[in-house]
Amino acid sequence: MFRDDVSQLLKDFEPDITAILQSWAKSNAEQRFEELQALTHQENFWQRADNIAISQELEHLKDARVRYTAIVTSYNDIKEMFNLFIEDEQELESLYKELRRLRKEIVSFKLFLLLRGEHDSSNCFVAINAGAGGTESQDWADMMLRMYLRFCEREKFGVQVLDHQQGEEAGIKGATLLINGKNAYGLLKAEHGVHRLVRISPFDSNKRRHTSFASVTVTPEVAQASIEINEKDLRIDTYRAGGAGGQHVNKTDSAVRITHLPTNIVVQCQNERSQGQNKQTAMKMLMAKLVQKREEEQQAKSDSVEKQKIEWGSQIRSYVLHPYKMVKDLRTDHESPQPDIVLDGDLMPFIEALLLQNVADTAKES
Repeated sequence: MFRDDVSQLLKDFEPDITAILQSWAKSNAEQRFEELQALTHQENFWQRADNIAISQELEHLKDARVRYTAIVTSYNDIKEMFNLFIEDEQELESLYKELRRLRKEIVSFKLFLLLRGEHDSSNCFVAINAGAGGTESQDWADMMLRMYLRFCEREKFGVQVLDHQQGEEAGIKGATLLINGKNAYGLLKAEHGVHRLVRISPFDSNKRRHTSFASVTVTPEVAQASIEINEKDLRIDTYRAGGAGGQHVNKTDSAVRITHLPTNIVVQCQNERSQGQNKQTAMKMLMAKLVQKREEEQQAKSDSVEKQKIEWGSQIRSYVLHPYKMVKDLRTDHESPQPDIVLDGDLMPFIEALLLQNVADTAKES
């Protein structure tokens, strides 16, 4: 009984173990660990101005190294034990329980290794905007808003709805969320792009098939001091907030829209009760977008979602509800035949597939 279960789990873990091995090698963690350890052994180490930072980094690497060694060793030991005791049901049951315990460690450590970018551990802003197509696209944007709220529930992320622009007939024109939690940006950056929906329209009396588009922009929250903003470069407009949000909504011009004139970046916030609080939050959003723009320019990137048309040819993921059911990520070819589950927030398989592909691509380049 347990032989097949153990065998299947070992096969299921192979891609994760491979990803861990590749990511660990790519991170140069071993080399960095040895360098830092050598520094701490120098006689004048405690006279260095950066001794605390070095010690903290070394301790961090030491912990990661222990986790890495434990996972890889345990997996290899279990494989060897499985071959030795393949006919011993009692021993196989013990191995099965050990593999179940190891599963959590593998998933946790794999994500830890994959999310090593500068801002990956940060909170993030997620902006959803309906594409051309009126009610159809606005309803699709509203479906996506629910999808990300459900994803955040699954991952135990905190969510603030900073802006919510109601559609004219149904759905939303746009919404902006602040996602709080460990690795929020590292995970959700995989959602940055244009998303396409194909379905029989609930708004079409002739029951025709429609294609709708919505864009998602994901920006890490950054420190206010990251970049200097000249007040003369800003146009600040106030307006009456719309949609759900409390008794103050629609009674005062508390919502704030800020336009950064040199870049034409626009941010807006209506979540807080006062105009001053909304302005402060909007400035944080603007700071994040300016820092991201600067980094993209430094890396000579020109494929920002803001510059793409929200239509055919620019989408990253396709959600088909008719004539068949399929969600397909066009970057990784990862698919799911259960769009209802995906739209209910089950995004981790798609996110992990992209993170793993990025590691594999980097390994090929090096």
